[in-house]
Amino acid sequence: MTTNNATKINQLLQLTPSGVVLQSAWLTEKGYSLDLQKYYRESGWLQSVGHGAMVRASENPGYAGAVYALQNQSKLFIHPGGRTALSLVGKSHYLELNASQIWLFGGENETLPSWFRHYDWGSTIQYKSSSFLPDNLGLLDFTFPSFMIQISSSARAIMECLYLAPEKFDLMECYEIMENLNDLRPLLVQELLENCTSIKVKRLFLYMAEKQNQPWLKFLNLDKVDLGRGKRSLVSGGIYIPKYKITVPSSFVRNEQ
Repeated sequence: MTTNNATKINQLLQLTPSGVVLQSAWLTEKGYSLDLQKYYRESGWLQSVGHGAMVRASENPGYAGAVYALQNQSKLFIHPGGRTALSLVGKSHYLELNASQIWLFGGENETLPSWFRHYDWGSTIQYKSSSFLPDNLGLLDFTFPSFMIQISSSARAIMECLYLAPEKFDLMECYEIMENLNDLRPLLVQELLENCTSIKVKRLFLYMAEKQNQPWLKFLNLDKVDLGRGKRSLVSGGIYIPKYKITVPSSFVRNEQ
């Protein structure tokens, strides 16, 4: 029995990358009973990181290894987005080497499991569930040392920042990040804009792109983008932009006066 158990755990560890979380429910589906999982923990093969989640013994998992489990085992769309995704692909001027804040986004009805929320990942986890963009649109594969997960592309990530601005992300920070996004793919931007349900995001995105003379802007068909009606006041004491019917910080336009 012990030999069989050792063989099964070796097979499991050979098939799964190091540094990722192994969820108990997923292990059960793969033929590893709860009793067998308990045996592996007591034998020192696996160690718990919370109720219903384990890692290889002596491993110190990072948040990305946990996201791997959510995407590949639970089939959720939860992913690094916003400033975190932009930092991963080198597009953020505000990259923090210690990654003190990690931004994760997921579908409207998706939640982080308790083991994820209660474990100390060495960073503050900020999570936002929403439906302002389709779950699977504008994601890309990002490779970590031993595994791959999906993160927001630059176009989706800046829209996620704008979605939470100005409450969670500073609008000037978003503007400065967007200045570095001159290589966005027009076809993807077009699809994101057409499917985005946030009027605020679309107006801000296009206003910033126009102000910065982004090269991909001329390839967009804005007749297909619904910008809604009515005014949107994003800040108090700002300046009103009639074309996009938004009020932006005065610092955006003070150099034009």
